[in-house]
Amino acid sequence: MNLVRRSTLLWPGLPWLWLRGSRAGLLVAVAFAIVLNTAIVSTWVWTELVELEIAVGLWASAGVIWLLGTISAVSAFPPPLMLSQDAASEEMFVEARDAYLARDWLAAETKLLALLALRPVDGEAQLLLASLLRRVGRTGEAAKALSKLARSDSGLRWQSAIAREQKLLERAAEQPSADVEGDMGAQPHRHETVERPSAEAAPARQGRRAAA
Repeated sequence: MNLVRRSTLLWPGLPWLWLRGSRAGLLVAVAFAIVLNTAIVSTWVWTELVELEIAVGLWASAGVIWLLGTISAVSAFPPPLMLSQDAASEEMFVEARDAYLARDWLAAETKLLALLALRPVDGEAQLLLASLLRRVGRTGEAAKALSKLARSDSGLRWQSAIAREQKLLERAAEQPSADVEGDMGAQPHRHETVERPSAEAAPARQGRRAAA
């Protein structure tokens, strides 16, 4: 896997595009592709239409982009995503969950975003954030968050919870003025993400308690 990660250095912008989905990486990768393809075509296809000086300039530009992109990527190569749980991230999740249950939406969202910046593959945090967005009426953002989670490997173990959250989101979209929380029972069961089915979530909840 380390060899595959390092091989992305061969194309400018690819490390951040492939490993992080960065838009800046996409722009650099596309720019290099355009310059390189133009240089190849002008050298071996449009030889009579493009002057030698222009072709040489295109190759020089491609070389500069490759050199700068490679040096930049080597100096700030994206580190591997954190897959294991650590005490700090687990504590952040517990704080975000407690703020969520206290209906302190701003604090909960801030802590969840900070956690996801450190652990983008934390499906549990992503699901809780989607629920929070639904509850504050940001249904469009909630739908995008759920869709992204459902397509990722992180969402595989949360498929049933994602499906339930999508149903609640559809209900909220149909009745925007209704309090969806009121249909979910008493306070301790106000959200499936926090109160997950025991068959799926018991190991995750126990792990978070132990780490916290």
